[in-house]
Amino acid sequence: MREYQNAITDIPGVLVGHAQDAEALTGCTVILCEAGAVGGVDQRGGAPGTRETDPLRPLHLVQKAHAIVLAGGSAFGLDSASGAVKYLEEKGIGFDVGVARVPIVPAAILFDLGIGQSEVRPDAAMGYAACLAASGDRPAEGNAGAGTGCTVGKIFGLSRAMKAGIGTASMNLGGGAVVGAIVAVNCFGDVVDPAGGGIIAGARAADGDLHPPGTSAYFADTLAVMKSLAGQPILRFATQRENTVIGVVATNALLSKEEANKIAQMAHDGLARAIRPAHTMLDGDTLFALATGEMPVDVNIVGAFAAEVVARAILNGVRAARPLAGLPSASSVRARS
Repeated sequence: MREYQNAITDIPGVLVGHAQDAEALTGCTVILCEAGAVGGVDQRGGAPGTRETDPLRPLHLVQKAHAIVLAGGSAFGLDSASGAVKYLEEKGIGFDVGVARVPIVPAAILFDLGIGQSEVRPDAAMGYAACLAASGDRPAEGNAGAGTGCTVGKIFGLSRAMKAGIGTASMNLGGGAVVGAIVAVNCFGDVVDPAGGGIIAGARAADGDLHPPGTSAYFADTLAVMKSLAGQPILRFATQRENTVIGVVATNALLSKEEANKIAQMAHDGLARAIRPAHTMLDGDTLFALATGEMPVDVNIVGAFAAEVVARAILNGVRAARPLAGLPSASSVRARS
């Protein structure tokens, strides 16, 4: 049996590949399930960018997806899914329509155009490269793939935000059943540790650098700012939608399409535990679910722990991020404290 990795790749048959442009500060991540997996999706933010989510919902013909693409580049980044489609078609993988096999590759994007070179975005070539890089090894976290340009805590804009990234986690449900997640963290709000509620990365106070790094005075506390006299005008005139948390939950449980959608829905509880606030009109929060169908497991168990692994993946991604483009990260703040 393969060694436990605390990653979404602990689910047999699930591979992950990253590709990124380190100068433009953008990238994409492909989650491959070449044998097909029953898919679901739940989208809760007010500013999403997605592709092929409808086939994953109940009442639609297609039952399985063959890959999920997470990408930066705002709506432009959806083009990276075309690279995954090409890769899978070359391998003869897809939904059989008689004259061809059509790969089912839903995708979601996040906004990272403000941190790097806005004219460079993930494209089909980058999506194809991510597929070529895909493996069952533990994926890189932090500034990798779709996490390359991720930032958090943007109520005051990027100037007082912090660098974040992509993270993964998994849990053994017993009897060989596993649930895992991979999440790119690019939220409007702050990232908090559910264990104590303290902020680990988020909007920085105007005089934050005068306070010990990582202490409460270092952070502005987005919730507190939102209800303040200064915060309300900021929200009222906010025009940029620079945020979104996107991710995938996968399990080897045997689930129906309706149950896979329920897993995606319950997984958002983990997002809300680790991000404050979550699901705002300035975010496009979207989570996919994939079930490879190897083990009979109660959907309530899978959903409950899907929320746990999402929260853990968020924390792992933010803690692994490195400072970039003049923005500090949780790791650099800890190093200074």
